[in-house]
Amino acid sequence: MARSLATALLAGLVFGFGLILSGMVNPAKVLAFLDLAGDWDPSLALVMVGAIAVSFPAFRWLAGRTRTVLAEPLHLPTRRDIDAPLVLGSLGFGIGWGLAGLCPGPALVALGAVRIEALVFVASMLAGMGLFELIERQRKA
Repeated sequence: MARSLATALLAGLVFGFGLILSGMVNPAKVLAFLDLAGDWDPSLALVMVGAIAVSFPAFRWLAGRTRTVLAEPLHLPTRRDIDAPLVLGSLGFGIGWGLAGLCPGPALVALGAVRIEALVFVASMLAGMGLFELIERQRKA
């Protein structure tokens, strides 16, 4: 258990450092990347390509395995269908990213730097998650 927590902490620190280094915690840089009609900054596309280059082989290696390298149970998603909740969630994520210039990971890193836009974003994100849970409970009841 302690080894898993230490590994998770190390992975989180590496991820956070990568987000800072790539500029993903800077909403202005992200918004410049999303502004295709204006002063477009393509540098974050390289970040995404780099993330795919690292994660694709890792996910291929994990395919068919039931345990992680640390012998913990491995839970990879198995659903491949596209349904309304997935599409609506993707739209909400994209709209939020486009309006704020932040997504959840970079927002949490920016929150550590006590950036007001990150505080507003994380508070809004938590409120949205809470609202989703309430709606889901009502729907299932």
